[in-house]
Amino acid sequence: MALPAPNLDDRRFQQLVDEAKRYVQQRSPEWTDHNVSDPGVTLIETFAHMVDQTIYRLNRVPERHYLAFLDLLGIRLFPPTAARAEVVFWLSAARQETVTLAAGTEVATQQTEAGDAVVFATVEELPVVPCALDRLVTSSASGEHTDRTNDLAAGHDVPCFQARPAPGDVLLFGLTDAVPRCVVAVRLDSRVEGIGVDPRQPPLVWEAWTADGWQVCEAFEDTTGGLNRPGEVVLRIPAGHVESVSAGVRAGWLRCRAVEPAEGQPFYSESPTVRVAEVDTIGGWTAVEHAETIVDTGLGLATGVPGQRLRLARVPVLPGGPPVVVEVSTTDGWAEWTVVEHFGTSGPDDRHVTLDATTGEVEFPPSVREADGSMRAYGAVPTKGAHVRVPRYRTGGGRAGNVARGAISVLRSSVPYVASVENREGAQGGVDGETVAEAKVRAPHQLRVQERAVTAEDYEHFARLAAPSAARIRCMPEEAGAARVVVVPNVAVGGGDERLRFEQLIPPDELLATIAARLDERRLIGTRVSVEPPFYQGVTVVARIRSSDPDAERDALDALYHYLDPLRGGDDGRGWPFGKSVHYGAVFAVLQRLPGVDSVEGVRLFPADPITGRRGTATERVELEPNALVFSHQHQVAVEQP
Repeated sequence: MALPAPNLDDRRFQQLVDEAKRYVQQRSPEWTDHNVSDPGVTLIETFAHMVDQTIYRLNRVPERHYLAFLDLLGIRLFPPTAARAEVVFWLSAARQETVTLAAGTEVATQQTEAGDAVVFATVEELPVVPCALDRLVTSSASGEHTDRTNDLAAGHDVPCFQARPAPGDVLLFGLTDAVPRCVVAVRLDSRVEGIGVDPRQPPLVWEAWTADGWQVCEAFEDTTGGLNRPGEVVLRIPAGHVESVSAGVRAGWLRCRAVEPAEGQPFYSESPTVRVAEVDTIGGWTAVEHAETIVDTGLGLATGVPGQRLRLARVPVLPGGPPVVVEVSTTDGWAEWTVVEHFGTSGPDDRHVTLDATTGEVEFPPSVREADGSMRAYGAVPTKGAHVRVPRYRTGGGRAGNVARGAISVLRSSVPYVASVENREGAQGGVDGETVAEAKVRAPHQLRVQERAVTAEDYEHFARLAAPSAARIRCMPEEAGAARVVVVPNVAVGGGDERLRFEQLIPPDELLATIAARLDERRLIGTRVSVEPPFYQGVTVVARIRSSDPDAERDALDALYHYLDPLRGGDDGRGWPFGKSVHYGAVFAVLQRLPGVDSVEGVRLFPADPITGRRGTATERVELEPNALVFSHQHQVAVEQP
């Protein structure tokens, strides 16, 4: 609020008691016993307590008027948002038939003494489709295909690449079926090792064919050491995996492709071979949300009066998902009433209702008396005695759903042939519902901008309204008529030595699309707005410290990763500022302040590419662009004994 509300009476209980005793001395000087044991003092304290409560309520009148004013303006509290994660369902064994997990399958975290389990539910149905290897094809970098299926069946050693491997050589696996959103295990046995490569960092990439071309498959596990020894590769297949024709054969295709080695990365000097190759579906992956679906909720009976209000029993109502509808019973069954933001454009026969997601209040259209005395209906009114229900809505959400990587491990719904479940990344996007205090801060700015974005602060305001789950949002005006909005997602990091990974800082496409759609509605005509992730400048710190503490190296690394953190780093712990350069002296001070560190012998800063891992030359200052944030990349600390 721009003008503070006055305190109408600032007296408190003890002041009222003292004031009453002074009046007693003036009016009744013969009453001299003012001890707490006296019945008269007891009466004084009783009335003082009652007056104190009255003053408290009186001082809340300006706040109540302010909130009533916001209610008249249509200010509503934002409901919480549900955290979202990707989980992998692991089968107990490979199956010959499809295992289907229905939408709404529940998974949860472990229940502990500190709190209850956090429950998640799958967003959509997940079919885990079985598959087997049907074709094995090799392809050289020049595009020459050779079908090796018969050689493999005869037990021959099949070379994966050319005799002299080159970047672009491919080993193709044709599956009997496309397996979108599945996890497959490619089991390989080899007699001859691929010479020359580092098994820990082979120049290989696994890909699957989709409607949009070849897409990279995440390798959950690779025990083959880059096709160097018998083992298996566990792959996460993209959602768009489809069958296609390659080398004259229609199949669901996977491929292992040799890529150009990075600087200092060894490449194959001889082709590895495959003697046995098998492919099985061992699981599936899908999205889950921290939400519970409520079905067939009765609201009560209609009174036949305009403006009737009914409430849902379970609140809040989560946004997203299928639109919430209200059904009213009729002689022919159930009629749907659509949820709208307001009744301003509703006609007399429109079946519209409004829904307050925070309180769960459903309001039917009102009737308003016009200036000429006539009544105008802003929507249809249900007949008296009709039953009102909500067939389906979701509730839940909040920050409690932002669980760490690996926390979701309990399968609450019984699903045949599914042995376990896990989330390989932390859940993100859970935000608590807006409080009254937060709404009071938001309301003046919302009234000022009047649903139109003009300044950089306006764009940031509307972006936060569209995506409250985002951790940081920054708008940077560019040339005239253009603005760039950068978004940093919220990331849940587990305990122990887990660090932020670069892929966690890339906001989901759905989040960027939601913000872009809201800003497109609010931008000025002719203004171009781009919504994108920030540029992350990797920084590697190589330091030498002198300490006798056995945990000095661990503490120093923790301090570096915490300080150079885009979400929780910086001098104030609120995230590294956009565009702020990294200075040698600041890093030196962070290490010097650590308990147990006798001295810092040396600090070197290296700019680094967090994607390729390449480091630049040592410098005392790493510059950042205005739209850039820092990212810690493989810090190194050497400890010397004093």
